[in-house]
Amino acid sequence: MPNLGFPEILLILVIALLVFGPKKLPELGKSLGQGIRSFREGTQGLKDELDASFKDAPPAKAATTQTVVTVKPEPVQVEPASTDDRRA
Repeated sequence: MPNLGFPEILLILVIALLVFGPKKLPELGKSLGQGIRSFREGTQGLKDELDASFKDAPPAKAATTQTVVTVKPEPVQVEPASTDDRRA
């Protein structure tokens, strides 16, 4: 996500003022603030539910150990290639 500095925010506000006008801008800001507040309340409620479910969950069982068996491959006998020149 790009960082917004003061010049970028100022440009966005000027464009919003030109597009929506000075009378509509406060209403848009209010509805945007209410939407953000509602979103935060919803996410906080979800976080609280998850925290409660983790507290109510039984503790995890201890990890079991498994034995690992290493198998060594048997050596393979390789015969040298024939030096005959059989060309067609």
